Amino acid sequence: MSDFSFNRRQLLTIGTGIAAMVALPAPGFALSPTHPVIATGGKGGVFYPYGKAIADVLAGTVEVTGGSVDNARLVHSGKAAIGFSTLDSAYDAVHGVGAYATDGKLDLRVLAVLYDSFLHVVANADAGIATIADLKGKRVSIGSAGSSTESIADRVLQAAGLDPANGVVRSNLGVAESAEALKDGKIDAFFWIGGVPTAAVRELSEGKPALTFIATGGEYAAIDQKYPGLYRQLVLPKSAYAGLKADVPSLGVANILTVSAKAEDAFVTATLNGIFDNLGAIHKSHPEAAKLALTSAGVATAVPFHPAAEAFYKAKGD
Repeated sequence: MSDFSFNRRQLLTIGTGIAAMVALPAPGFALSPTHPVIATGGKGGVFYPYGKAIADVLAGTVEVTGGSVDNARLVHSGKAAIGFSTLDSAYDAVHGVGAYATDGKLDLRVLAVLYDSFLHVVANADAGIATIADLKGKRVSIGSAGSSTESIADRVLQAAGLDPANGVVRSNLGVAESAEALKDGKIDAFFWIGGVPTAAVRELSEGKPALTFIATGGEYAAIDQKYPGLYRQLVLPKSAYAGLKADVPSLGVANILTVSAKAEDAFVTATLNGIFDNLGAIHKSHPEAAKLALTSAGVATAVPFHPAAEAFYKAKGD
């Protein structure tokens, strides 16, 4: 029996029609399909509250993680049934490159396309940082080690002509820790890829020190040439955070839910039914979660959908 193999005679209907699995787990099977483990991110980001809402409607549990890279490994290994990820990180995972170079190719498939994340580059307004190139020699958090934030931060630094390894004084902090370190004067700037508003960034923007949000739109051409189709040009609106006086040209990336390529069709279909039968509850969890819709969740990406998810969206579109 594979990690995602279920006894179909044991399917039952619960709640609002979610088909849950009562499985006979193989030794070492770390998650219950009846109560799926959902790998999210840090509590200061968007993945966590979004994942908690999905867990609530699926009678599942939420796991706090370092983000996309942790989640890909957890889903691939069967320690989580569902994982949040940025599209670029999932693409690297299925090809075994970047942060996954030592892992090899991971068996992930897309369950749903969720929303776009904005690349935030937040600096102390007194640090003399107006462009990405100005980060040279500064104390910069580039995200949790192995996170999708770290991946895009390295790519943006390189696109701006900086050596990602030595061009800045690096630290690996999650978004909540980065915000606290900037507030305490321990770093000059930090990278974060996430939804808008991100709670930790919003709270930081409402206090001291005064912040500068650095544009990254100028690095798009170089990045798109090297990583075609993974990133997009977005605009961080001035209404997003306190103190912003103008819109900020930014890079963005789609966020997705992933499952194992080995996940049973019945599990995938039941999960999607559970999510889309309870959209109202999910939409209330975060402004980014309010963007989830059938019309956009099944849009093709650079990473393949699970066949059962593909069939689900096709049926809903007929």
